[in-house]
Amino acid sequence: ECDSQISSLARKQQELEHKLSDANVEKKKLENEVKRLEIEQKECSSKVDKLLEKHEWIEAEKKLFGRGGGDYDFSSRDPHKAKEELEKLQVEQTGLEKRVNKKVITMFDKADDEYKDLISKKSIIENDKSKIKKVIEELDEKKKETLSVTWVKVNKDFGSIFSTLLPGTMAKLEPPEGCTFLDGLEVRVAFGSVWKQSLSELSGGQRSLLALSLILALLLFKPAPLYILDEVDAALDLSHTQNIGRMIKPHSQFIVVSLKEGMFNNANVLFR
Repeated sequence: ECDSQISSLARKQQELEHKLSDANVEKKKLENEVKRLEIEQKECSSKVDKLLEKHEWIEAEKKLFGRGGGDYDFSSRDPHKAKEELEKLQVEQTGLEKRVNKKVITMFDKADDEYKDLISKKSIIENDKSKIKKVIEELDEKKKETLSVTWVKVNKDFGSIFSTLLPGTMAKLEPPEGCTFLDGLEVRVAFGSVWKQSLSELSGGQRSLLALSLILALLLFKPAPLYILDEVDAALDLSHTQNIGRMIKPHSQFIVVSLKEGMFNNANVLFR
């Protein structure tokens, strides 16, 4: 019976020793956990100090931290779970980066640079186009002004010369009905106060005088160095031939083919 009691006590002693050993192990774990938490606390305190130093707004806003329904209510978020989600997303990001074709990125960067270069060139071209367009508009205006001045001067001299060569007549250059002088000009002739509808109503001599009047009017505006006329007096009578000869002699150099004495008399050099 004593042996039985001794054995029972020995077993209890072993059980207690085992529990004591487990308790010591658990104590050691708890001590290690406490040390780990102390280290984490120090690290967190250091991080907090750095954040306070880096971000001045934290000091002003920290009184709002943890208030329910506020901007800084983190009670519904588990920091450890959030950290796990962040790590998971970082792993996914790393995986996606590995699958990205770097050649495509290079090609995209190159295409983007080319696009920007083209946009820049387009801007330059549009600017140049605007300048050229402005110059063209200015030249068009100058052309219109020059043509208008020319028309007015030639028209005045044309009418004056024709009425001198053929008294009692009028002649003018005017745009066709419904048009401007930029579209073209028509020759109009009047005998007395009656304007002819067509130059075909004029005789050959009258048409010759009309043409010569226009040539002389142009000569007065901008002389040419040399004029060549071939039997322009063929349809003219002697008096008109003499008038033409006297009129053209002082203005420029003329080479005239003529069969009439009235023209010969005004020549500086005569070839027969």
